[in-house]
Formats: sequence, structure tokens, C-alpha cells
Amino acid sequence: METKAEMKKMIFVQTEDETVFVQSIMEHQDTLISIAYSYLRNRHDALEAVQEMTCRAWTKRRSLKNEKAFKSWIIRILIYVCIDEQRRRKRTTPVSNDGLEEVVADFTSASLEDNRIAMWSLLQKIKPKYRHVLLLKYYNDMTLSEIASILGKPEGTIKTWQHKGLEHLRKLMKNRGDWHEN
Repeated sequence: METKAEMKKMIFVQTEDETVFVQSIMEHQDTLISIAYSYLRNRHDALEAVQEMTCRAWTKRRSLKNEKAFKSWIIRILIYVCIDEQRRRKRTTPVSNDGLEEVVADFTSASLEDNRIAMWSLLQKIKPKYRHVLLLKYYNDMTLSEIASILGKPEGTIKTWQHKGLEHLRKLMKNRGDWHEN
């Protein structure tokens, strides 16, 4: 049985750990929100995903072996949270995508937001492993070595996935008539 002094010490240590943990998360807040937004395309959902990631990371904090890998570790957790949310959306909101590409393609003088919508619909057709690399690289300005660390893969594999993802994206754009070779 624990004494009151031991219990107070345990509570203090946990509170101190929690404060340090939350401060560590806050250091990367902008990056985390940006990544979540690139997956979920909604600020509210992105903030919820970061909150969920924080909870999951807190409960799994003892599994982190190397504190230097903290940022990669929380980003990996965030990606899984975003993937879970995307799956949940598919199950709960059966919205037809039929005709969406045609509607977007009809806009000849598309604004930046229209281009993002069109690009997002194309990215959804790419294999998830390639899409992750493209989102992290081009939407979140991460280096290939950072992406390799986050996804736990060799940098050469990430380069290959980037190349194949871009190749697939070009084919999709060509099929839609968006690609113009010089």
C-alpha cells in the first residue's frame, strides 16, 4: 500500500511529465495541424485529429524508445488518426463522387481553391503509400529524409514512392486533359 507522500510524489511526477509532453506537442503544433489538414481538408477535423493524436501519444508514450524521434513518432500517430477518420467518413457519409471530376474540369479559369479540389480528387486515386509521400513532401514541405523517418522506411524507398506517385498523378492528369507537355 502506498503512503500519502508516495501518492503525492507520483501525482507530481505525472503532472510534470504531462506538462513537458504537452509543451513538446505544442512546439510542433503548426506542422501537425498542417499535416492533418492536408489529409482531412477541414480545419475543424484537423484540430480534432491533432487532439486525438495527443491522447493516443500520451497513452503510448512509454513505447517511444528514442526521444530524438519524438516528432516523427507523433506525426506517424497523426497520420494513422487521419486515415482512421477518412475510413470513418467513408462508412458514415456515403456521398457520391460521380460527376465531381467533370464539374471541376468544366472550370476553365479555375481559382487556386478549385485547383486544390481537383488535385485532391486526383490524389485520392493514388495508392495510399504514394499519397502519404506526396502529401508530406508537397503539401507540408518535408524533406525525403524526414518523410523516411516518419514512415519508418529507407530514404530510397521514399524516393521510389515519390517517383511512382508523381508518375501516376501525371497519368491521371493526362487522362483528364490537365497535362500539357512542352
